[in-house]
Amino acid sequence: MELNWALKPFEELTTEELYTILQLRSEVFVVEQNCVYQDVDGKDLESTHLMAWDGKNLAAYTRLVPAGISFAEASIGRVITSPRYRGLGIGVTLMEKSIAYTLNIYNTNKIRIGAQLYLKKFYENLGFIAEGEEFLEDGIPHIEMVFSKV
Repeated sequence: MELNWALKPFEELTTEELYTILQLRSEVFVVEQNCVYQDVDGKDLESTHLMAWDGKNLAAYTRLVPAGISFAEASIGRVITSPRYRGLGIGVTLMEKSIAYTLNIYNTNKIRIGAQLYLKKFYENLGFIAEGEEFLEDGIPHIEMVFSKV
């Protein structure tokens, strides 16, 4: 499968792209994970958005957040692979690209994320190291993790 990768700041997203992003985030984070929370949190406006398209279908997405918004460091959030595209290795490629773009766009060597605890091993395999205690966010166990470019 050949995916078309697109990286855009918020102001360059088309209304159709934004609608599709919010639709996928709602499908997975609110409905599938049965978690009522405020997805549209204002951070999208300051972020860069990485999208993997299969035609008109959004296969995967992340939000790259500058330092000082979610954490003191730059961050990657709203990491998502569409249920229709899971098990194909897209998530690893998505995160590898997200890490590279975040380091480059925000001219940093450190990325902090709030990872869902069940994905801790996934992020460790990408070079993230758990830091601090586990915590609940919107009723889901999380842990902060840090990636440092050496």
